[in-house]
Amino acid sequence: MKTQILIAVIFFSGMISAQQTQNKNEETKTIEEVKLSKKVFVKKSDRFVYDVASSPIAKGTNSFNLLQQTPMLSSTDGKTFKIMGKSNLVFYINGKRTLMDAEAITEMLKNTPSENIQRIEVVTVPGSEFQVEANEGVINIVMKKSKTNGYNGTLKMNNSQTFYNNPSSGIALNARQNKWSFSTNFNMGSWREREKYTLTNGNDSFQNNSFGTMDDPNKNYGGSMNIDYEINKKQSLGFSYNMRYNKSFGSVLDMTNFENGALSNRTVNQEDAQTRNHNFNLNYEVKTDTLGSKLSSNVSYLWFNRDKVSLGESFPLKAGGRYSAFQQAVPQIINNYAANIDYIKKFRNESTFAIGSSYNYTNTDSDTRQNDFDGTQFVTNTVLSNHFIYKENIIGAYATFEKKFSDKFSGKIGTRFEATLSTGDVVGKSDIGFERNYSNLLPYATLNYAINDNNNLTYSFSSRVRRPGFGQLNPSRTYFTPTNYIQNNPFMQASKNYNQEINYLYKNAFYANLSFNYAENAYGQLPLQGTMIDNATGEETKFLRYIRTNYGNNKQLGLTLGMNKAWFGDIWTTNYSANFEYAIYSGSVTKDPTSQPIAGVTEILEPFNINVKTLNTFFQVNNMVRLSPKKDWYLGVNYWLMPTREMEIGKLHTQQSLDLNIKKIMGNFTFLVELNDVFNQNIDDIRTVQNNGSYNTVRNFQYRRELNINVTYNFGNQKLKKAREVKSANDAIRSRT
Repeated sequence: MKTQILIAVIFFSGMISAQQTQNKNEETKTIEEVKLSKKVFVKKSDRFVYDVASSPIAKGTNSFNLLQQTPMLSSTDGKTFKIMGKSNLVFYINGKRTLMDAEAITEMLKNTPSENIQRIEVVTVPGSEFQVEANEGVINIVMKKSKTNGYNGTLKMNNSQTFYNNPSSGIALNARQNKWSFSTNFNMGSWREREKYTLTNGNDSFQNNSFGTMDDPNKNYGGSMNIDYEINKKQSLGFSYNMRYNKSFGSVLDMTNFENGALSNRTVNQEDAQTRNHNFNLNYEVKTDTLGSKLSSNVSYLWFNRDKVSLGESFPLKAGGRYSAFQQAVPQIINNYAANIDYIKKFRNESTFAIGSSYNYTNTDSDTRQNDFDGTQFVTNTVLSNHFIYKENIIGAYATFEKKFSDKFSGKIGTRFEATLSTGDVVGKSDIGFERNYSNLLPYATLNYAINDNNNLTYSFSSRVRRPGFGQLNPSRTYFTPTNYIQNNPFMQASKNYNQEINYLYKNAFYANLSFNYAENAYGQLPLQGTMIDNATGEETKFLRYIRTNYGNNKQLGLTLGMNKAWFGDIWTTNYSANFEYAIYSGSVTKDPTSQPIAGVTEILEPFNINVKTLNTFFQVNNMVRLSPKKDWYLGVNYWLMPTREMEIGKLHTQQSLDLNIKKIMGNFTFLVELNDVFNQNIDDIRTVQNNGSYNTVRNFQYRRELNINVTYNFGNQKLKKAREVKSANDAIRSRT
């Protein structure tokens, strides 16, 4: 009996062991299957998430190049990005908005190692908690993290050959010791660029043609420091500092001008400019429970200074012509003080409530001075000289509620209130000034429906205010020639924007986006032609003035179809997209509010009418091919095409670019060689024609064919946790500098 019992025990033990082995095998298979079918591109709540941590694309390059490979994003100028055709976006790092101006952001991205990035989040319709404007989208770059003490770093060296040769280098260091975290980076480089211009404007009876080049040498220095201290498990204190310095001395714009086909004059504009940007931020955060609820607050200070001095000379090339010249100084100083507080409450039923408030005070000081040569000396031009002071107070508050109703349904609603009080005055000129006091209630809503594991559908709505940039409000001019220039406008008003989107995602690889954007009281930079008449002599001078001003409304209905997928066991990675947009721009500009009477001179301005109905398209294909089984050789083949499109300012003719790259990984070294715009077909060519026969064209060839050689070396503990990125209170201000 005992023997039978023993045999039975052994038998059942064997069955249990076999069953356990089978279960382990099934678990292993399941784990393997999960690993093999890792979702690289997924929809989560209000954003799309692109997990790049294990992708070969993210090795040995920089954040800018990595973003160019990200679904829904595109860059046609090597400087800025668009989200499915959106002209504006803002950058966040670990959920905290960057503080730098547009040029500094580009430098930061090109000097941030891609190996440090865990994932990229694309928010096409930002919620009420985001401090964004108009139809801006959000890119949130999430860095890799670990709790390991120690240090690591990345050293990058780059050499770029366009028309000129441009070297650059950068270093990034991260350290962590118990409660202290520290990160810093510094980069420097030179960028000398050549641009070739062809400018034409006129009508049936008169024509101006200008041909020439611009050489612009730049020295760039930038860096940041971030310190984080964990007071205890619930409280953290952080301090961050960002800086950028750009020096462009010796920039020269040299144009030869024709009137009705005959040589008129040669104009040479020489410019010295430098930009300094310093940002300081102090942040405190406390966790209020174990579910993730937290209270955070911070104060920030931003100081931005751009100095520009120029000498413009016009040399006569025709009989009876005369020499003329002007000196111009256009400084701009921006001081911003800001504070905000945010509270996020999480509940056990997977719902979240958030509330917050913010305050921004900005003071801009722009003391523009222009002196004109009168034949013997330079004398002050009282009309074009102005000391413009702009002050702005913005009080903001928001509340959002997010809830998961079931495994299939989730939603989020919110609203944001913003009250703005602004004043603008030109010292000594009482007729140029304003005071504005307005408030806006900006609702937001999104609903997400996970139909099944392979299908996801989302609807989003938001409304936003778009305020003019501070530089655009300064009533100064930027000259191409003495009669062809950009005129800023202090009288521009904010516009109201309404955005709606429907997103569909299939198998985390194929997506479709249908959007509708409406802008009320929209503004832009529009070409106004006119004539200056000397009342004493009757002499007429034609001019073309690009004025920044409100013009009317616009509507945009867009459809984006895209795919992000790996093939043949991740040997071939693809990112394809096609954008279709039907746009309606309507409005007119009949006067220049910046015009000031000049004794003895009459100004006649031709109205600029906008009545555009157009279908615009954009196509992009990105390919990454693994060339070796060791995963150490990769080939990239990328191409984008933007056929002729119409905008408020005119018709932008076809642009396209073929970009190739090859990458070799050798231990901690990565070597990358890129050839961009292989066939030199990325050219800005804008042409405008009015019903009355007036026309103007701007053709700008920027020598965008580029050979780029990049070497990256990673050292130290690569699993090190980076310092906590802190949120800045002046989030809403940075994008307008």
